[in-house]
Amino acid sequence: MEKQLHLNLLPSRPPMAGGFQSSSKMKMGPGRKRDFSPLSWSQYFETMEDVEVENENGKDISLTAAFYCSGAHGPVLLLLHGGGHSALSWAVFTAVIFNRINCRVVAMDLRAHGDTKVKNPDDLSADTMAKDIGKVVEVLYGENPPPIMVIGHSMGGAIAVHTAAANHIPSLLGLCVIDVVEGTAMDALNSMQNFLRSRPKTFKSLENAIEWSVKSGQIRNMESARVSMGGQVKKCEESTSRSPAVSNSIAGIIEEEEDEEVEEESNKKRMKEDDQEVKKESIFTWRVELSKTEKYWEGWFRGLSALFLTCPVPKLLLLAGVDRLDKDLTIGQMQGKFQMQVLPQCGHAVHEDAPDKVADALATFMVRHKFTDFKEGYLC
Repeated sequence: MEKQLHLNLLPSRPPMAGGFQSSSKMKMGPGRKRDFSPLSWSQYFETMEDVEVENENGKDISLTAAFYCSGAHGPVLLLLHGGGHSALSWAVFTAVIFNRINCRVVAMDLRAHGDTKVKNPDDLSADTMAKDIGKVVEVLYGENPPPIMVIGHSMGGAIAVHTAAANHIPSLLGLCVIDVVEGTAMDALNSMQNFLRSRPKTFKSLENAIEWSVKSGQIRNMESARVSMGGQVKKCEESTSRSPAVSNSIAGIIEEEEDEEVEEESNKKRMKEDDQEVKKESIFTWRVELSKTEKYWEGWFRGLSALFLTCPVPKLLLLAGVDRLDKDLTIGQMQGKFQMQVLPQCGHAVHEDAPDKVADALATFMVRHKFTDFKEGYLC
């Protein structure tokens, strides 16, 4: 079977039953309708904030980073999302992990993603994004940051590795990378543009976008799709101006109309048509044009395995399938340089598809390394 490609610039495993071809009747009783309505971030995070980061000369704001937080005690879990996604992809996972261990969660929208604003949105190089992470941590916590565990998925996993390797976070506890391996990622890049062209360009509503993400197999967890897709797409209401011919014909009709009642009726009809036209134009499109970031793809992933292995902190690699492991990582894993766990029956968006399994693996890893403790009453 030809491999599908996921939004996050890595191949996704084939959709499970209930995918796009299977119709919405899968796993549903007769007459029941699936709920694709969006869910609010506030059901999963305590606060949403933003911080301003100055450029290197300290004279200008180069980045206004948006992030979502939960918790006030324990080590910080700094969560980095994949390409085209947003911090909201971590929403369901955050609710789960927060109930398992004592921790704080900071899920950040990377530059040009989600609600983060940046002066140069076209610069998505690994070096620039890694520096962003370090600057945001510095603004948040000053010279004495708390212990931080960096967790990244796909592109975010690559940026997490670059951040750790460059020592941008002096209080780094550990590193968790989810479903990103250099060899697999590099192989996928050749087909990435074809995949991006195959996606819908627009959606008639946010509900429609959520439905597509679930039925296409991109996100296999309905709850996560309902909260995270709002971070992937945006409303675009660019009203197309009517052509002069249309405007003139409307004006001519008004001038010829002598009867006031008929004119009022005509105006109401036109207003109704205008409302319908605006509604038609209230469509959703992708927040990030991933096809335009192609020049950075190789820089995110090339040399990633060696870089990951050299990071001098405890490391956890979570994969959707053992076939994703490349030669360098296979050798490193045999030498005990990192801990690896395969979570089967997941797509590429592992932390969205199986937030419980990812939370269990991470919680066990952190407690084993004495980074934190299980919450009282939690039965592991």
